[in-house]
Amino acid sequence: MSTHLFQYKPYDYRYEYDYVFTGAGAACMSLLIRMLVSGRYSNSSFLVVDKDRKENNDRTWCFWEKEDGFFEKLVHKSWDQMWFHGPGFSKKYRIKPYRYKMIRGIDFYSFCIDYLKKQPNVQLLFEPVQRIETLKEGARLTIENGEVYTAKKYIFNSIPFDQLREAPGKHMLLQHFKGWVIETETDCFDPTTCTLMDFRISQEHGASFVYTMPLTARKALVEYTLFNEALLKEEEYEEGLKTYIRDFLKLDQYTILEKEFGIIPMTNRVFDPGKGNIVNIGTAGGQTKPSSGYTFQFIQRNSDEIIYSMLNHGRPRPTEDSHEGRFMFYDSVLLDVLVHKELGGAEIFTKLFKRNSAQRIFRFLDNQSWIPEELLLISSLPVGPFLRAAKRQLF
Repeated sequence: MSTHLFQYKPYDYRYEYDYVFTGAGAACMSLLIRMLVSGRYSNSSFLVVDKDRKENNDRTWCFWEKEDGFFEKLVHKSWDQMWFHGPGFSKKYRIKPYRYKMIRGIDFYSFCIDYLKKQPNVQLLFEPVQRIETLKEGARLTIENGEVYTAKKYIFNSIPFDQLREAPGKHMLLQHFKGWVIETETDCFDPTTCTLMDFRISQEHGASFVYTMPLTARKALVEYTLFNEALLKEEEYEEGLKTYIRDFLKLDQYTILEKEFGIIPMTNRVFDPGKGNIVNIGTAGGQTKPSSGYTFQFIQRNSDEIIYSMLNHGRPRPTEDSHEGRFMFYDSVLLDVLVHKELGGAEIFTKLFKRNSAQRIFRFLDNQSWIPEELLLISSLPVGPFLRAAKRQLF
């Protein structure tokens, strides 16, 4: 028996469950809690396996949304005004009916795990997952110490086991970021307005920007973000943050309260949706938007689609929406432009924000816009580089 299993359930430990979830992050938790609150799975058993106990604030999710979301009670801070800064252009946008929202990783993990601990049909296992495999009936999971667990119905997997295959026209960039929560001794921030992107910093490493999320008048999350092929050295992220805080926030004295670091794939390579009784979700299932790295809201939408399909059709694989197809093409074209360095990210996003409303850009980045406004967005950008990239993607 694994020594890392939480022994807080009224029934005995076992090796067979109806559903197994690999990973205890946003994707698995978002789907599992929806299943539980639906009330339709009270007679089903669940196992969640993750190597990490989720006791640290290792990430922050920021996203825009019109209405209250499924995890609204976890929103740490939200804004209805935001700045965009680019070379030679700065503008403050009022983004209603949207609000830009922040959920802290530790708040999300704590809420979800506390909720699961209260469910008599859920077990948590904190062990590294070695492999998963589909069976004729159900699926099987093996952890690092060799113990085997069976899902009688499905494994929902959020761990990217397989390397994405390279192919002509398929690109891979990394979105990587280092963030600090800083605090000052006097009021230095406007807590009513965030900075979505500030491209005024050096672009020597590729598309680079900083976003600033003021939590109070004296506290803010400042995050240095890059889109390119290679990670920086630790000291380069630190220097980027120090320089921005000094030169643009005009701060010399501050305390660093928290640090976070993350890497998100930005790729138009095709993610495996999973085979047989294994369903890949989250980044492993292709829910990270290739051109922006935004994931949290795509996970929420996908979780809604999966639970709807399960409750109404008895299967966890939603019918693909053809509306998504052209957005993958748009994403592929933008990645192609960035990879071939025909235009920099600073120039691309500055032109978009200079000539369009934030609401139109949000709809486009959410894959929720329609062709007439997409044509307006496309017409905001230089024709030549994007036309060449489109040809490369098509042919």
